[in-house]
Amino acid sequence: MEQSLFSVVTLVLALASIVNTVHGQGGSRVGFYLGTCPRAESIVRSTVESHVNSDPTLAAGLLRMHFHDCFVQGCDASVLIAGAGTERTAIPNLSLRGFEVIDDAKAKVEAACPGVVSCADILALAARDSVVLSGGLSWQVPTGRRDGRVSQASDVNNLPAPFDSVDVQKQKFAAKGLNTQDLVTLVGGHTIGTTACQFFSNRLYNFTSNGPDPSIDASFLLQLQALCPQNSGASNRIALDTASQNRFDTSYYANLRNGRGILQSDQALWNDASTKTYVQRYLGLLRGLLGLTFNVEFGRSMVKMSNIGLKTGSDGEIRKICSAFN
Repeated sequence: MEQSLFSVVTLVLALASIVNTVHGQGGSRVGFYLGTCPRAESIVRSTVESHVNSDPTLAAGLLRMHFHDCFVQGCDASVLIAGAGTERTAIPNLSLRGFEVIDDAKAKVEAACPGVVSCADILALAARDSVVLSGGLSWQVPTGRRDGRVSQASDVNNLPAPFDSVDVQKQKFAAKGLNTQDLVTLVGGHTIGTTACQFFSNRLYNFTSNGPDPSIDASFLLQLQALCPQNSGASNRIALDTASQNRFDTSYYANLRNGRGILQSDQALWNDASTKTYVQRYLGLLRGLLGLTFNVEFGRSMVKMSNIGLKTGSDGEIRKICSAFN
């Protein structure tokens, strides 16, 4: 009974925390379009739902796209611009997916409310809706962002990378105003989606002078070596969250505990004391510490991330189509 009550209190406190963050920075707010385009969020939601129902893997693609957008020039839809030399053409962005979903949602929103809703807001809403469609909890997304007028591949030079140490990851997140808990929480988005063998195969064969990365579970290592043969299969796709790649849950963290993290940067979260604590708390392994509810904390950290480098007011523009400047 006491444990049940503790869990309820924990969830209530976590929900209160996320409510306190729903107002964004510098002009964004929940319900920004209530008076100018009241159906905006429902149009985006139904569009994302239609696409994700047809292809569940798009959910991870849309979440990743929002992350890549926010970490370069802020959350201003600069990643959506097509053309030579744009962010979209940078190597880390070549595998982004879901552009057609955003274009579809924008076209439908424009038909209802021309020139009102930004592509940056549509992408932020689509990321939230993708999580919900994958089984995660919803959160309120502050809106009112405007679209950027700059998109350069040369600016895509500081995205978190699959080979980053925990210290490097913490530096990159701190530079965006995100703390260590945000880091562990947002990387938990890897509970959905896949990656290519080329981004972690170094762990499977010649990681050290003695061979594979010793932090990989021995039986899991054999499975990965079969899926990613040495000197071949670089483009083979592997689930980031084994056996749960389309379900938004905490099994990603359980995999880290069991030596079944895929990316070097992911497994490092369990191997480093400063981040391991948060993984343990999401798994309910630490007695005496206030528990953390991953689904709730993810929404809270997403609100923080989605307010990086906002363009509001007269800054930026409202694009007519998301892949081109006005």
